[in-house]
Amino acid sequence: MNANGLITRGSAHDFGTTLSRLVAALASKSLTIFAIIEHGEGAAQAGLELLPTTVVIFGNAAGGTPLMQSAQTAGIDLPLKMLIWQDAKGAVHLSYNDPAWIAARHGADAEKTVAALTAALAALADAAAN
Repeated sequence: MNANGLITRGSAHDFGTTLSRLVAALASKSLTIFAIIEHGEGAAQAGLELLPTTVVIFGNAAGGTPLMQSAQTAGIDLPLKMLIWQDAKGAVHLSYNDPAWIAARHGADAEKTVAALTAALAALADAAAN
């Protein structure tokens, strides 16, 4: 488990390509995209600048419900999400919450679910970033 609960990895692609590849990977797994939040748009409306920063919120009931059955408060951390962001040097990254951290945070006893979510998120990150 990651100490701060956040897994971050670099992308081999530019921001737009990484985002497109993530959306395509989610669609290929029949996962529902609940929202795509473009933080830069909000910043611009406030008269502020922000490097490309987008959150994609996604999931399905079969994946998250077992975690909430073990600890209903895990619903505050679900559905799952990935942040795609570009740093000041132009490098693109993906960040997401470690499912083991979510489970530990809520005292959930859902090892099989955590293992499945961990593998699924890693595969999605690989599809987007490689």
